[in-house]
Formats: sequence, C-alpha cells, structure tokens
Amino acid sequence: MQNSGYTLPVFAIAAAKAALLHLQQRQSPQTVKLNLLPGDAEIPIEQVACLDQNRALGISRSDPGANLDVTRNTPIWADVTLDPFCGDSLSLVGGEGIGKTEEGQAAIYHYARRLAEANLLEYIPQGKTLRVAIILPEGRQLAKRTSNEAFGVLDGLSLLGTHGIAQPHTAVESLENAKTQLQEKSQQHQDLIFCIGSNGFQVADRLQLPETAIVQVGNWLGALLVEAGLREVRSVLLLGYHGKLVKLAGKIFNTSSHIADGKLEILAAALAQYTDNVKLIRGVLDCPTMAKAYQYLEQENLADRVFQDLCDRIRKNSQAYVQKYADTELEIGVILFERQGVIVAQNAIAPQLIARHHP
Repeated sequence: MQNSGYTLPVFAIAAAKAALLHLQQRQSPQTVKLNLLPGDAEIPIEQVACLDQNRALGISRSDPGANLDVTRNTPIWADVTLDPFCGDSLSLVGGEGIGKTEEGQAAIYHYARRLAEANLLEYIPQGKTLRVAIILPEGRQLAKRTSNEAFGVLDGLSLLGTHGIAQPHTAVESLENAKTQLQEKSQQHQDLIFCIGSNGFQVADRLQLPETAIVQVGNWLGALLVEAGLREVRSVLLLGYHGKLVKLAGKIFNTSSHIADGKLEILAAALAQYTDNVKLIRGVLDCPTMAKAYQYLEQENLADRVFQDLCDRIRKNSQAYVQKYADTELEIGVILFERQGVIVAQNAIAPQLIARHHP
C-alpha cells in the first residue's frame, strides 16, 4: 500500500506551533511533534521568523503522501501574535487563501480547531491570547482546481477533515480499498449504506445507522454500485451532499470534479420539467454553487419538487447502471442533504431502508 500523508490542518497547526515556540523560546525547529487526535506525528518545518517581540511566522509545506491532491507542496503560513487576554486564550482565523463559507466565515472546521487547542494551548502564557492567522499564499489559485465551490467554500481552500492522516480519495488504490471494505461489510449486511464525503457520516450518525453497514465510497459511485450488485447485496442507501450526488441524475458515475461536473446543468434540466420560465432556468445556471441554487428554488417554491425528482432520477439511473454491468437488480435509496447536513430530499424507499437497520 502506498504511503499516506497528512491533511492540510496538520501542516497549518504545525506551522503555528513552530512560530509560537520560536517567539517564546527562540527555537528554530526543523520539525514539531503534533498530537493528531489520535496518534502523534513529526511534521517538517521550512522556516520560522520573529516579526516583532510579540509576533512570529512559521512556514510548513503540504505533503498528502501518495494521494492525488492539488495542495501537494503548497506552502502554509501561520502568523501568530501574543496579545493581551481578550476572553479566549486561542483565536484561529483565516488569512489570504483560506476560503470563506457563504455566510462569510473562514472555512476552518472542527478538526482544525480541536487540533489547535490540543497542540497550542499549553504554550500560551497566562494573561495572553494567541491569535493564529492561517495563510495559504496559493490558496485562491488552487481552489479553482477543486470542487470547493460545490460545497459552498468560496475564494480559497478549506481546513477540512476529521483526522490527520490523509486518506486516498481519487487514486486507484482508493477504489480497491473501498471494494475491500464493501466485500467485508457485505458478509455482515444485506443492506449497505454508501457515504459520500465526511458529512455523510454525520447524517448517518444522526439517523442512527450502524457503522458496520457503512461504506465510504469517495467518488467511485458507479464501480461500487456494480460491486454491490455482484456481491448480491439487497439494497444500498446513498447518503450524499446534493452538489455531489446529483451528478448521478445526469448519469455521471464518477463524481470527481476532475472527471465531470454539470451539476447545475442537471438541476436546470430537472427544473425544466416543472416550468417553461426560461428566466428561472437561467437563474439556476447563473448560481455559483448548488447551495445557492437550492435557496433560489426555495424562494420560487420549486425546491421540494425538483430535488424529489432528482432523487428519483438518481435511483433510476443507478439501478439501470447496476443492471447493465452486473446483470442484477439492486434496491437503491437516496438521501440528499445540504452542506450543514440538513436533509433536503429523499426517495420513497429511503425510509424503508433506514427502518431495516432498526430492527
């Protein structure tokens, strides 16, 4: 198996720790030890420098290991400042290159903040607040090569992830890993759950679905649906962010943005079944993200009908795909949710498949 690297939050917090140590102790570490929650890692540091008596800069460089990742070798800066205490000991903010959510907040998520607390709090002097500004000098440019906008992250990259070890999502190895996971879980369960993205796990947990039946599928939806058919699985419940899973409604069975996108075009085609208003259809195509398009259709009282239609199209196309390549029938439930994990639509069979996991 190829070597794993680390996720972007790890390098950001490593740079911050190096800068803080340099500011307080005039150390210039070549590596820093991080608690990854769980596990530990030694992370290389490229440079550290004091900017004034209360401020320092640390620089690390992203290494996602064998994974295909646009952030490979990109520099990550942490600009740290010790200020008088202002209510919180630690403030983590986004600088240049860190994307913003549609609400205007820095796209720095829960794991990155937990990682910062676990590795920085003990070094903050009493009576001080540590302000950490994470900067990705190449972030805006790199974001154009990702599907960040589909997830509502604009103008930069996000510090996203639920763990420190980078998991392969687009390499061929990830498909083999997912197939192995599916094969093992199909021996325990006739009914499986496919989670697309980390948010899928949050929705599955909220629905009290058993982890032993969950397969993390990444972008390889078509290949894994066929594998489920070949393994004589009875049903698959698809849990996915609407900006990703909607691609199956357009018969796109690898959801990587590097393969194909077309989500807004697929949505516009579905909308055309319910309205002849060209202005409305153009309005969808002009939206920057699926989240904005959903809000737009909500305002027009069309979101429920259109996204229900998309769920039915996803089911129909997926069943036809499995029939074609595995020569078998597979029950398929579909649940679409928005970026915060709120369910926006599901097909008729989805509640029945959920019930099967609650005997």
